[in-house]
Amino acid sequence: MLDNYQVRRRINIMRPSDVPDLRDLELFREMSEERFEDLMHGAYVQTFPPMVDLITEGDMSDFLHVVLEGRVELFASWNGHETTIATVEPIATFILAATINDASYLMSARTLEKSRLILLPSSDVRKVFDADGAFARSVVRELSARYRTVIKNTKNLKLRSSLERLANYLLHQYEIEGCNAEFDLPIEKRKIASFLGMTPENLSRAIRGLRPYGVEIDAQHIKIADFDALQNLAKPSPLIDESDVPLTE
Repeated sequence: MLDNYQVRRRINIMRPSDVPDLRDLELFREMSEERFEDLMHGAYVQTFPPMVDLITEGDMSDFLHVVLEGRVELFASWNGHETTIATVEPIATFILAATINDASYLMSARTLEKSRLILLPSSDVRKVFDADGAFARSVVRELSARYRTVIKNTKNLKLRSSLERLANYLLHQYEIEGCNAEFDLPIEKRKIASFLGMTPENLSRAIRGLRPYGVEIDAQHIKIADFDALQNLAKPSPLIDESDVPLTE
């Protein structure tokens, strides 16, 4: 993980196009211009290569992170085991709860590809939270939405079989890809297995189990030949599958 000194040494200048993109995020949209400028005054912009550790679970929250470009994996470790919690794509923040609570990170984060991030000092975020009511309300709404996403994710893990979880994951990717019957998985299978609460071996069995439902998986490439059969297996539910926001703490 890069320490504060390294971040300052390798700081990049924020592009003018970054500001409206950041301002348009629901988290920052309603806050006053003065407070937004206060928040941006201490911001760092940094480009990271793939597979760089950004934060480590257990460390105190120094920054609120905003992903501008690339993809970041949130993961956790215990007793020699590691699991993927979520992936974060532009434009989105992560580790908001730890920032607001001045608490330790519950997850680690690393880049999956070359990524460009804005780092907002946590102390500045808390000052603006105390001073700007509109921003504080936006924070509460976002944290509430993330809580609902956690509940939905827990229901998915506890109420469905591995085959059903994989089926719903593929339906979600199908929608992301514009309802295209053929697409490539966005991350490697090992990470998908971890995200879905499976071992790689269980994922392989689930992949074979989807063949009778018209799903062909060749390496990272997916072909859904019988959408109705897959949907009947998955039985997607808005009380489980429609995430309010990404699962990013």
